[in-house]
Amino acid sequence: MSEHKPMAKTDCVLRASRVAKTYTESGLNTAVLTDVSFELARGQTMAIVGQSGSGKSTLLHILGGLDTLSSGEVEVDGHHLSALSDAERGRVRNRALGFVYQFHHLLPEFTALENVCMPLLIRGTGIAEAQRQSHALLERVGLGARIDHKPAELSGGERQRCAVARALVTRPACVLGDEPTGNLDEGNATQVYELMLELNREVGTSFVLVTHDHRLAARMDRTLVLHGGVLREKAHD
Repeated sequence: MSEHKPMAKTDCVLRASRVAKTYTESGLNTAVLTDVSFELARGQTMAIVGQSGSGKSTLLHILGGLDTLSSGEVEVDGHHLSALSDAERGRVRNRALGFVYQFHHLLPEFTALENVCMPLLIRGTGIAEAQRQSHALLERVGLGARIDHKPAELSGGERQRCAVARALVTRPACVLGDEPTGNLDEGNATQVYELMLELNREVGTSFVLVTHDHRLAARMDRTLVLHGGVLREKAHD
């Protein structure tokens, strides 16, 4: 990986230090990640690319505190995840992170507005204020006229834009995306890409996106390649 100057804690929203992950099954050890280190600055965008099965999704889950690591350390907005209880990790995720997946994972029984409100309500925001903030962001992503529609009543692109709004409604320090446009056609994928980049500029949220789309990766500030369990910086053309 190319050298980057160490950042002050206030400038760094996500830091991985010598992260390794090994799975053990039937007495056999399989090393998925062996040496992953990087620092992500506030407001910076980063793509992680690599072949299928290279461990990209595993790495993203570890960065988000959704999976444990075998060794090393992950720091999210100044918090060392390994030093936290499950409940404390949950609070850090709610306050500092947003998540967008290939499949939107919206709750089918709730409207677009109610889905986007969820992270704020979990945080303890009052219902009226949660609705105000969520409605404003849904307007921003072009869904102002669809706030009362449930996911089944939205198109694929609309569902993913709603998922992006849900990830950003708490104004997290960083959004982690796992193939966030992998289930969309090219037109909708481009629209969601543009939306995420616009919101990055406007809100200042950092993005880490696992993607197979090299066009998207080329538009990120940085691209890192995961190969053989090691993450290395790729120079942009």
